[in-house]
Amino acid sequence: MQLIKDISTLAHIPALLKLKKGMKPRPFEVIDCPGGRLETNAKRFGQQSALVFEDQVLNWSELNAAANRYAWAMKTEGLNRGDCVSVMMENRVEFLALLMGLNKIGVTAGLLNTNLTGKSLIHCITVTQSKKCIFGEEVIASVQEIYAELPMQQGQDFLFIADAGKQTAPGWSKDLKPLAASASAENPAETASTTLGETAFYIYTSGTTGLPKAAVISNRRYLISADMAGTGGLKCKTQDRIYLCLPLYHATGLLLGVGSALATGASMFVRRKFSASNFLKEVRQHHCTHMIYIGELCRYLVNSEAQADDAKNPLRSIMGNGLRPDIWMQFKQRYGISRICEFYGASEGNVAFANLMNKDLTVGMTSAEVSLVQYDVDNDEIVKDNQGFCIPAVRGEAGLLLGKITPDTVFEGYTDEAATESKVLRGALEKDDAWFNTGDLMRVVEVGYSLGYDHYQFVDRVGDTFRWKAENVSTNEVGEIINAFPQVKFCNVYGVEVPGADGRAGMVSITLNDDVKELDLKAFAQFAQNALPNYAVPVFIRVDPEIDVTGTFKMLKGELRQQGFNIDRIEGPVFVMKSDEKTYSALDQAYLEKIGNAQAGY
Repeated sequence: MQLIKDISTLAHIPALLKLKKGMKPRPFEVIDCPGGRLETNAKRFGQQSALVFEDQVLNWSELNAAANRYAWAMKTEGLNRGDCVSVMMENRVEFLALLMGLNKIGVTAGLLNTNLTGKSLIHCITVTQSKKCIFGEEVIASVQEIYAELPMQQGQDFLFIADAGKQTAPGWSKDLKPLAASASAENPAETASTTLGETAFYIYTSGTTGLPKAAVISNRRYLISADMAGTGGLKCKTQDRIYLCLPLYHATGLLLGVGSALATGASMFVRRKFSASNFLKEVRQHHCTHMIYIGELCRYLVNSEAQADDAKNPLRSIMGNGLRPDIWMQFKQRYGISRICEFYGASEGNVAFANLMNKDLTVGMTSAEVSLVQYDVDNDEIVKDNQGFCIPAVRGEAGLLLGKITPDTVFEGYTDEAATESKVLRGALEKDDAWFNTGDLMRVVEVGYSLGYDHYQFVDRVGDTFRWKAENVSTNEVGEIINAFPQVKFCNVYGVEVPGADGRAGMVSITLNDDVKELDLKAFAQFAQNALPNYAVPVFIRVDPEIDVTGTFKMLKGELRQQGFNIDRIEGPVFVMKSDEKTYSALDQAYLEKIGNAQAGY
């Protein structure tokens, strides 16, 4: 009877059953890789559109040839299967061609966030034992600062790729473009022996102290995500085009967006960065039928000035993560979207969810074995029974998501073994089991018949991490940095909800040293901005006489989160860094009301 009531589900069943069969992980020794998929598309759809970027248009044969030239050039430079190189470039044709070329010959690419500088950039290059650093003209200033501190040979191991052509390769680097231009366009032999078990990419978790962790992305993980996204999520055909404006050094854009194109032969429209003012114009001009999103992008579009014809565009199917329930339906209706495939999964995780059945307000279902267990948010700890086992959460209530580690759901983790082990929960539900601790709260939601699978809804992050500006912020790491400010005795960092903004803004409770009467706001703001990425700089500061801790000296955050930045509930001074400023000022009632009305620009 329930099945009959949900008629819309019936159309999905044949495709989902086929997809489920195809999603069963293949053995690691099977020959397949993203670069191999590019070769296949060049054979099958050679003259069809593959990529549109600014004034460049490439078909699949041309994109494959460009990748091959980089592959041969990299071989000439002495790179071999199993080596790693660091790559730092904005979204553009050369970036994608280079990544595919490296993958074809079994070389792992460490994908550097283009916002990295200084100590954090050095760390990301060295932690993967990169043999080369390949960088674009657009990030030359960041590499210029640190190249001398890297264990690489100047003039040999730094490879420059021109962009606007305003700067030439610096003397300590080699110009890669002419090397690639003169290289062979033939498919390299190595691709035919590149296996699913080899590491395709290192994608870095968002670091807040300059020490991000490099998550391992095998060819198998990449292609499982690509096939799921292209076939089951977006449902792409070769005549479709995917709008891609997210940074491709992140998993969402690279795995779901580029992966969908590789999996189905659909073409891509790629831009360097998101632009709200150009969004609909480009979608219409280039007839983009699909899009990859993050929730912050959707919120930005919802908050932009509405036009009567916003829904008159070719977009019909979108996929991404972080689209919150408060704007889901508004975004869907305003832009005329018929299918939203919300996705959940960590770069390093072993489980993923996808809203393959197009149910509103859900991250969908998973075929992996997962468990939701009770979590005490205020005390920041898992609730356990008297035998030391986790207690399953009540159905419909929020619980900490755990993903069981099995041969089919391997936890690939990070390059750092200790960091990998820290995310594994052993003996969680029974003796000798092992689970990946996602650090996220989820709940089961009832959406009607769904092939026997539960549907889930993301609730929040727990513990010492929150998400702001589409990046994860570690409260512990930010706290360590802030404690180094001379006036600070102790600090407690946490995330607070801001109306109209995705994620949580950083807030810090500071106890000053005994000889300090008041916080030097100007000096503190300068210190924080020099030591932290922009997204990790606290938006709010409160000054308290002492920090509340547990009997084991663990800082309490529950009451602080509840009070937020409500000056009526806080005895001491509260300061705010306004959205258009770089300094702190006292938070007053007028600006508090502006924040509450979602008019503060966060």
